[in-house]
Amino acid sequence: MLEPEVVRNRPSIILPLRFTARVARKPDQMLFIEAERMANGLYDPAECESERTVIISELQGGDNDPEQLLDTEVTAAAFRAHPYGHPTIGWLPDLRAMARDDLYAYYRQYYIPNNATLVIVGDVDESAAFRLAEARFRAIPAGVPPPRLSAAEPEQIGERRVRIDREGTTAYLKLAYHAPALTERRFFPLLVLDAVLTGAKGVNLWSSFRNPPQRSTRLYRALVDRRLASSVFGALLPTQHPFLYSISITVSDGVPLEVVEDAALRELDEVRRLGVTPAELLRAKHQLHARLVFESDSVTNIAHQLGYFETIAGVAHYHDIWPRIAAVTLEDIADAAKSLRPDNRTVGWFQPAAGASEDFHLAAVAEPA
Repeated sequence: MLEPEVVRNRPSIILPLRFTARVARKPDQMLFIEAERMANGLYDPAECESERTVIISELQGGDNDPEQLLDTEVTAAAFRAHPYGHPTIGWLPDLRAMARDDLYAYYRQYYIPNNATLVIVGDVDESAAFRLAEARFRAIPAGVPPPRLSAAEPEQIGERRVRIDREGTTAYLKLAYHAPALTERRFFPLLVLDAVLTGAKGVNLWSSFRNPPQRSTRLYRALVDRRLASSVFGALLPTQHPFLYSISITVSDGVPLEVVEDAALRELDEVRRLGVTPAELLRAKHQLHARLVFESDSVTNIAHQLGYFETIAGVAHYHDIWPRIAAVTLEDIADAAKSLRPDNRTVGWFQPAAGASEDFHLAAVAEPA
């Protein structure tokens, strides 16, 4: 693969060589569209108002999904300072208040060539691709580099809890632990540990997080096999700054939430005390390797991964994924499992309340360790 080439005042270009995949028939037209989107957005006031309605409807739809609502509230409770605590779609008061000029100012500040990465994947001629990209983007002036985030999340000092009582038919439990960023030493050991606990997911945000259940995992055996839960799912996202490792559990009908929480925490406490077995480590590595292969099965997945990793940490980290997974030892996993401690945890409950009003109870409490 070519090293990323940065044309002065232009987007950085990541150009993989000769992937045998479908070819874009009109690459110049696609580059024209992207250049226009970067430089010439109009942000017509009427269109902004129309889109505001669409986004608010989408947000309210998510709030009507108990699992998604619980995820939003647990994440918000887990973060006190870092903007990772805000949902991507935003908060309803902000969506209602922001003006067209606010949107346009943001667009002009961030949608600039020297803050962009152009990714071209396919059976392309690299020299021709560079020429086309330069021709389409050369006229767009560089902007002032936007400020970079400096906020750091303070260390959590006690378990936090969120409880939502709202009309529904199913109870949900979420356990969230502060987790390392992609570039930190503990990230890949924790990824392997999650494969042991809930199953291998890989690192592709587009394709990794809706997998068939892996019945040999520890939490599946402890919860689903015992009919305490109908599903269990773990998520560790590769991020620029420290984020969360979360475990989401769909509680079986008629089972009290406290029973499921106790069973899940017993399993996590055991792995924190005793680690995992050599056989579990080997199986997790095999499963993660298979996931990485699967995640590179299309030009879309490849392009997404290259662009995403270049944005958060540098594309070299994408190529280093498997070597770092392969190098994980039992000692590394034991060290990563230390993060599964009570004072690093936020617990979320969604408790169905038959006949409850739309006004629901929500509480987040921090307690000393």
